[in-house]
Amino acid sequence: MSTQIPLDRPVVLIGLMGAGKSTGGRRLAKRLKVEFLDSDDEIMKAAGCSIEDIFELYGEAEFRAGEKRVMDRLITEGPMVLATGGGVFMNDELRAKLLCNTITVWLKAGLDTLAERTARRGGRPLLRTGDPRKTLEKLIQERYPVYGQADIVLNTDTETLQGAVGRIVTALKRHLKDGTQP
Repeated sequence: MSTQIPLDRPVVLIGLMGAGKSTGGRRLAKRLKVEFLDSDDEIMKAAGCSIEDIFELYGEAEFRAGEKRVMDRLITEGPMVLATGGGVFMNDELRAKLLCNTITVWLKAGLDTLAERTARRGGRPLLRTGDPRKTLEKLIQERYPVYGQADIVLNTDTETLQGAVGRIVTALKRHLKDGTQP
């Protein structure tokens, strides 16, 4: 099933790793009939190496600088669904640009959900710690107050992927109609 919504700017999915941004974003883009991009994929293309390699070879600060350059470009490319890395919205300058030029959707999930989902897949440099769950808990404490500034907030803990996409579409329609959340 596809849904035609008159998007005039990107829909940007934010949230911690494991919240469902990439998987849900692909399905949302298909439903909205727009392109899907993942900022991490775009960063890897620009850098010519993996996210893990960028962190290892150049450090987090250089990764964040490259992430900012890529995001500055992507948010000007018109309607799309864009999944972002968990730190994108923490950059004050990027957050201001996203809030002015895109529709931000926070896919919010609790610690148990994130720990279970991230344990299924590697390639997450920030979780290469002795205790990934404790790292996620710290990230929740630091980031959730900032993520709360998103245009739309959707809890993904108990949602099926299809249900979450449906709720995002409903929230987008409402947001575009009157600028509010469901």
